[in-house]
Amino acid sequence: MKKVTLVLQDGTEFRGESFGYEKPVAGEVVFNTAMMGYPESLTDPSYAGQLLTLTYPLVGNYGVPPFTVEKNGIPTFMESDRIYAQALIVSDYSEHYCHWNAVESLADWLKREHVPGVTGIDTRQLTKALREHGVMMGRLLFDSSDNDLEEEDYGAINWVERVSCRDVVRYNEGGGHKVVLVDCGVKANIIRCLVSRGCEVIRVPWNYDYTGMTFDGLFLANGPGDPDKCVAAVETLRKQMSQSRKPICGICMGNQLLAKAGGAFVYKLKYGHRSHNQPVREVGTNRCYVTSQNHGYAVDAATLGKDWRELFVNMNDGSNEGIRHQTNPWFSSQFHPEACSGPVDTEFMFDRFIEAL
Repeated sequence: MKKVTLVLQDGTEFRGESFGYEKPVAGEVVFNTAMMGYPESLTDPSYAGQLLTLTYPLVGNYGVPPFTVEKNGIPTFMESDRIYAQALIVSDYSEHYCHWNAVESLADWLKREHVPGVTGIDTRQLTKALREHGVMMGRLLFDSSDNDLEEEDYGAINWVERVSCRDVVRYNEGGGHKVVLVDCGVKANIIRCLVSRGCEVIRVPWNYDYTGMTFDGLFLANGPGDPDKCVAAVETLRKQMSQSRKPICGICMGNQLLAKAGGAFVYKLKYGHRSHNQPVREVGTNRCYVTSQNHGYAVDAATLGKDWRELFVNMNDGSNEGIRHQTNPWFSSQFHPEACSGPVDTEFMFDRFIEAL
């Protein structure tokens, strides 16, 4: 396998071997501490523009499932239509895979989608560097000529605009409650969770003005990057909130957009929350849940308006994990209740939304 070097923003270098597509790439280097779920993570649009490091040492042993689409238009095993991560970095890639649902190796999938994969890197040391310094930009270089690789500033890009749908898409037409889903980079299982509860889902682009549409509830999806770049989405949301009390639910980026529409500020976490084992507590109770998460920004709960309260808090660092309005049926979670992959302990968030419709 061809030698490849990961060069971090601070000049630190890690050397490994290529097992994916061989092309130099640059992006924000992040780590995920989940033990499984690489097909779902790689196809999660929230990883757009990022070099994804998996801390679990053995990766690839269960291969990759087929890319199939259900009759309702939702991918069966993936979270979107393609891989969105810029590259995958692992400690030990397993060349041989075995799983009842696998049709190809992780290496073959990466090559087919032109995504680099690197193995043999000390991911423990890399994760320590990211935890101490915070997330950094990084470059994967295959030879000396790759030093001229252009590097985009991750924080300066509106990644939501890059991954959102361009046209309105409908699922389960003629179903029960009509739900407008604002696509900031939505995962397929969010749509599936709504459809399985009998909803007709109207998926609209992130900057679409849906305020004149006929619907029963509004759902704000997850997505990549800085929510401060999504000015149009926040303005439309404020317009909706000023003219209607219709239920609103948000997930991940949706939590941040709802908070911003309510007057709060967001900030960038030092190294983010990306895992399947983040403990959160529901405020006002002793109920704790293990959650799946993937976000680099968080809501500053101290800046919430007087009509808003925290709904969940992170038990590791105390950061916000959800908000709610005191009188209107508007609420959200920073974590992913739809999981995929990850624990499904909090899928009741969808039930709460349906009950509010």
